[in-house]
Amino acid sequence: MRFFTRDGLRLAYIDAAPTTDDLGEPILLIHGFASSHAVNWVNTLWVKTLTGAGRRVIAIDNRGHGQSDKPHDPAAYGLPNMAGDALALLDHLGLERVDVMGYSMGARIAAFLALGHPERVRSIVLGGLGQHLVSRSNLPLAIADAMDAPALESLTDPTQRMFRAFADANGADREALSACIRGARDTMSEADVGRIACPVLVAIGTKDAIAGDARKLAALNARARALDIPGRDHNLAVGDKVFKQGVLEFLQDRS
Repeated sequence: MRFFTRDGLRLAYIDAAPTTDDLGEPILLIHGFASSHAVNWVNTLWVKTLTGAGRRVIAIDNRGHGQSDKPHDPAAYGLPNMAGDALALLDHLGLERVDVMGYSMGARIAAFLALGHPERVRSIVLGGLGQHLVSRSNLPLAIADAMDAPALESLTDPTQRMFRAFADANGADREALSACIRGARDTMSEADVGRIACPVLVAIGTKDAIAGDARKLAALNARARALDIPGRDHNLAVGDKVFKQGVLEFLQDRS
């Protein structure tokens, strides 16, 4: 595990070299809410897949998550600020331009990074995030309430229970996660999505009830395309082989 500092926070990341001939096209991975680089990208074999395809893989633990510092102030978690962490990591590593893949909240961060710093982003993959990028400001505040609840057993809503169980399984700092949901409420307009200058892949499980419609989001940008991940919900789509193959093809063919 490696670390860098931004805004007084110590932020964690990994930097994995290609295991085959280096294509010279690094990719930055940004995980979702209540996850970490390890849960989202290592355990699902994404890092192995991408390094095996000749790519240098950098994966960050977002503030509030994994081995990074975990502020409890919602003001620390604006999406442009979290995108700033990703940009600072690129600066720290001396990387001028990368592909970026995010999942769920990580896809929101990737979109803000691509919009705000187009010269640094070669392409983006928005996994587990569709039309809700513009129609909803991050996950519902009820998820923050689930983090604040005394125990999983006190919750009856299925979505609240799913995220609380996921956070508990990962040993997360629930106060930090509650602050993250309450602070990361920035939205992106349809016009902003249209201004993202790089190629975009929107990849969502066909049983995902959280992300919003992939094709409606892709229709907002002339350089975007949608990918269905058959039979997968929000959680199970992450490591699916169709998702992996679709991303590898997108990275090879993007223009």
